[in-house]
Amino acid sequence: MTTTHGPAKAGAVLLVEDDPKTAETVALYLRHAGHRVTVARTGSEGLERALTEPYDLVVLDRMLPGLEGSEVLRRLRAEAQTPAILLTAMAGELDRLDGFRAGADDYVVKPFSPRELVARVEALLRRSGVSGRRDAGVRVGPLRIDPEAQQATVGTGTLDLSPSEFRLLACLAAAPGRTFSRSELVDRALPGDPAARVVDSHVKNLRRKLASAGGEADWIQTVFARGYRLSIRRTSSTRAAEPSGQDPPP
Repeated sequence: MTTTHGPAKAGAVLLVEDDPKTAETVALYLRHAGHRVTVARTGSEGLERALTEPYDLVVLDRMLPGLEGSEVLRRLRAEAQTPAILLTAMAGELDRLDGFRAGADDYVVKPFSPRELVARVEALLRRSGVSGRRDAGVRVGPLRIDPEAQQATVGTGTLDLSPSEFRLLACLAAAPGRTFSRSELVDRALPGDPAARVVDSHVKNLRRKLASAGGEADWIQTVFARGYRLSIRRTSSTRAAEPSGQDPPP
């Protein structure tokens, strides 16, 4: 009797890799498989993101500038149980054991096949339950982001967004109050757009559409010389936009 397994549900993956070519290749394969990928270049940045932003899985290089991968894992495990795959050029038994003791769920030795890494990512996502659960989405005040339906709503009003606008808004909503640079938003939400300034055009459209749907244009704020952030202030108008029968978040 043959047992078959369905494909893993698309997950949010944090890739912590300082080598630009490796990061670009891995991110490309993961995105092609349908996963949402964020790239961090240092151990410190990767740890900060892993602890403050919602990810289904972390893929990180062992040898990173500053805070090395095993230490990132140890600190991450002190506060979270996000599944993690460690990438390393060290293939010895003691090296592998040290990686697992640090908190790795899987261990991939360089050089590796990007396709095999994608398969390992999806196997780990299945084991962690990502494949079998529906993503409840993100709620920030009256704004709701539904990744599965690729839909955003303000109260009972639906935003008519392009795919790029949806990804950009979802990125901002995943970490409300956090300032994202233009290049960061391109990397996370607009990988097909080479120019960072394209973000400005999308933000302009998003502000207009938020206002048309019953929200406020200034929910997306410009942070001078830094980028953009989502900030929804609690006002009488935003409370009125809350769906009835649900308590607003604190």
